[in-house]
Amino acid sequence: MFNYIDIFSGAGGMSEGFRSNGFKPIAYVEMDSDACKTLETRNAYYWLKNNSQAQTYFSYLKGEITREKLMDSIPEEVKSRVINLEMNESSMEKLFNNIDALMKLQNKNSVDLVIGGPPCQPFSIASKNRRTGKKDDDPRNSLYKHYVKVLHRYNPEIFVFENVPGLKSASNGEYLKTIGNEFENLGYHVKLEILNSYDYGVMQNRKRIIVIGSKAQNDFFDRIKEGTKQGKIEELFEDLPFLNPGEKGDSYSRVKHDPPLSINNELRKPDDVLTWHRSRPVNERDREIYRKAIEKWDSERLRLKYDELPSHLQTHKNTTTFLDRFKVVAGDLPYSHTLTAHIAKDGHYYIHPDKRQARSISVREAARLQSFPDDYYFEGSRTSVFRQIGNAVPPEMSSSIADAIEEMLTKS
Repeated sequence: MFNYIDIFSGAGGMSEGFRSNGFKPIAYVEMDSDACKTLETRNAYYWLKNNSQAQTYFSYLKGEITREKLMDSIPEEVKSRVINLEMNESSMEKLFNNIDALMKLQNKNSVDLVIGGPPCQPFSIASKNRRTGKKDDDPRNSLYKHYVKVLHRYNPEIFVFENVPGLKSASNGEYLKTIGNEFENLGYHVKLEILNSYDYGVMQNRKRIIVIGSKAQNDFFDRIKEGTKQGKIEELFEDLPFLNPGEKGDSYSRVKHDPPLSINNELRKPDDVLTWHRSRPVNERDREIYRKAIEKWDSERLRLKYDELPSHLQTHKNTTTFLDRFKVVAGDLPYSHTLTAHIAKDGHYYIHPDKRQARSISVREAARLQSFPDDYYFEGSRTSVFRQIGNAVPPEMSSSIADAIEEMLTKS
């Protein structure tokens, strides 16, 4: 069983793909406290499942026991894997001490793999600044240096570095060139590709840069296998209870179908407990706009433009730019448009395809679009959880990466 360290872990989307392929985490490093609690809860799930105590986890999801009682049932070695720490110049020594202690506790003498990617917003901003002529001075642009320090310290055989496609063009390509040089200076053979998660079984059009570094010759992208294409978005959602805006559908059970739904059965297993099927409130004016946006797509397969709305529904003076303020997650397509962390602030860009419901998608629907299984529980407020999901690497895509990495590690 190969081990790994996950840095800039977020809610654990990339890690989930490796866990499901048998990799064992040594440590997670994440600065967001809610995401850390999500990681702790997921670690509890795996430990309980592997020790024939999964019902304890499901009791927690049903609200039958407290989180404190859930975590009391988990060994300290498992709970301590999650390191809630911001990576900066002054914290790296503390981080290394924590990881070293975890390795000793787990009887690990070496690290097989490092995964993760620094926050992607700076690279998106840097790419925009390059076009507008602004100076790239966001301090987060140097976070990759901490990733390099982790590689230098633990010298894994392979690493996986993930980020947004904007990294490739940021500062005329200088960021990516600099990062690549840092990796090569540590003795890694480096290759990168822009991958679309839809090609790996995720029902979402989501492109990401994947950088793979290996001490041996790197044939990763020849090994990675595409995933199974699924059905349509409406099938992904149809077993979830009807919701009006602002409602909670946490009845802990899904709508039953006979025969069972044919797609994404790994996301929704019979004994799962349904959580986070909750929708944000929507005022009546916006609901009317949502219905018009859904009607436009259903009848013409066209996106509603803001300047097409009746005047009584237009509240913004700007009717010449940013016309796609309202966008339906089309039910008759096999994938959604890209889910981002912005869903935490604005649901207008992620409208549920059912005109009767006339709402933005629920937290659980967003999680499914990212390929998180229904047994994956997120900690924090609705806003925090939406952000965690929007920032995540889709686990199904990560699973394809993990499968190829396992082949490479086995070969090496």
